[in-house]
Amino acid sequence: MSAEASIRGIDERTVFFLGLLLAASGIVSPPVALAGGIAYGFTVEHPYRRESAALAKLLLQISVVGLGFGMNLHAVLHAGRSGFVYTAISITCALAIGLLLGRLLRVGGKASFLIAAGTAICGGSAIAALSPITEANEEEISVSMGTVFLLNSVALLLFPAIGSGLHLDQNQFGLWAALAIHDTSSVVGAAAKYGDQALAVGTAVKLARALWILPLSLAVAGVMRARGAAAGGRTGGTAGGGTAKVAIPWFILLFCLATAASTVLPQFGAEYSAAGHLGRAGLTATLFLIGTSLSPRTLRAVGVRPLVQGVTLWIVVAGVSLAAIYCRWIAI
Repeated sequence: MSAEASIRGIDERTVFFLGLLLAASGIVSPPVALAGGIAYGFTVEHPYRRESAALAKLLLQISVVGLGFGMNLHAVLHAGRSGFVYTAISITCALAIGLLLGRLLRVGGKASFLIAAGTAICGGSAIAALSPITEANEEEISVSMGTVFLLNSVALLLFPAIGSGLHLDQNQFGLWAALAIHDTSSVVGAAAKYGDQALAVGTAVKLARALWILPLSLAVAGVMRARGAAAGGRTGGTAGGGTAKVAIPWFILLFCLATAASTVLPQFGAEYSAAGHLGRAGLTATLFLIGTSLSPRTLRAVGVRPLVQGVTLWIVVAGVSLAAIYCRWIAI
């Protein structure tokens, strides 16, 4: 490696760590942190791409638990219970429409399913949980993840502006963000920018939505196991689908325990406030890390057809849910 390349590598690492520290400091807002991460991803070669993705996943889960200490359990349960029916209907419709679009656009079967599931439930978390069960390869995972992350970035910047323009109240915006934005991190980021009540509603409904990862994972694992058994019966061997495992999102349970603690033990208010502050700082750092994962290579890997599938499905989900909320057909 030349001296110039070594210096450039040091500069890239330095800028990455400085950006991460700045995002975690609380000095910059979540949208600014995301924009900074995207700028980094598009201008330099990421020196820690895999490590950054793993850290973003872990930091998101820790941050969500931290945010739970700043919320009231009764409000969380009310929002989650009220949004249950809307969530069930929207997940079913989004999956059906997404798979139909994937077939019409001739997107690869597993990539199409992962994009539909990511849009319907919980973005990257759903894709991460379902990809090993479906035995998706790296290209299919990368295409679906790239599509979801691109749309997450757009939603985080666009949704608060649309909500303000339509004069949505805090409950309306929180519900819309939870139903229409893919990842929990982007839901929390957009809702936090809109207001504290929007944050409480958005987080509660989104985490209740994320619980659907479990039954969908079990259903997919059952289908894969049946296919594996059928294939084994035809060939006299066994198929890998019979060993599919289901990832349980334990951080959602910890979030509920955090909100319960803040509700039944209010004497530790100062500690809860500090934990909530750390949760917000961690979320901002998570958004910076997510931004750095986007690059020209990501755009090339996604391709046109999966992106069209993801964008079209997202517009349908976001548009229909916004219309229903704006007309007060659904409410928290």
